[in-house]
Amino acid sequence: MKTIRTLLMAALIVSGGVTQALAECQIADAGLEEAIQQNPRFRGPANSQAVRDLRSLRDAAFTLRSYGRHEDCERLLANIRELIAGPPMGSLGDNDEEEADKQIAAREPKIRRGATLGSRDKKDAKPLIKIDQLTPGLRTDEMIGAEVRSSDDKIVGEVRNIVFGTKDGRDYAIIASGGFFTTGKDSIVVPIRSLKVTQDRSSFFLPIAKGVMKTVPVMPDQEYKWLSDPAWRANNDALFEKP
Repeated sequence: MKTIRTLLMAALIVSGGVTQALAECQIADAGLEEAIQQNPRFRGPANSQAVRDLRSLRDAAFTLRSYGRHEDCERLLANIRELIAGPPMGSLGDNDEEEADKQIAAREPKIRRGATLGSRDKKDAKPLIKIDQLTPGLRTDEMIGAEVRSSDDKIVGEVRNIVFGTKDGRDYAIIASGGFFTTGKDSIVVPIRSLKVTQDRSSFFLPIAKGVMKTVPVMPDQEYKWLSDPAWRANNDALFEKP
């Protein structure tokens, strides 16, 4: 963890002037999501923190690029590539933060990041639970970062934000459904009441199949002005209601 923070600070703090890059930073070239899906080193609950750290670094690269800091973005991508190719990230820390790492890992969703095939077809698969039937109720830290699957058990994204306290009592999960699973133009707005969750609270399920996802509108703006648009919300929410 300490090493990750050091790398991030080094990418953000640049001594002297900034030279304009000739080309935009190509974040997809780092191949992070491909590595998460294909490399066994990044699979399993024990490695979920390493994957979250890598995605945090990738998100920082998006921020640098948005400010035109393309050279800094490329430096950060180089660090990401080294971490992907290097030793297990858990071995890069030190004992000073061992206890802190345990606490962070304890609140990590117990999921297999990047997985495309689920396990709902297994004979011992336990029934899903409706959100409003959970005892005790869900904490936000159990939802943020958790994977989201379609009704046919295919991964479609992950929870990146929660909206509570709307006047009409409709709460929402903002689900990043794009290739990088980052909040942005590919995010969708899902009524929390329409979600189901596995009994170990590791994965959330939509009431629609993955093939229907193309009919779901993306979040229309990043300033959440859509919250004041009852017509848009009504049309969006209807897509997640059971027939």
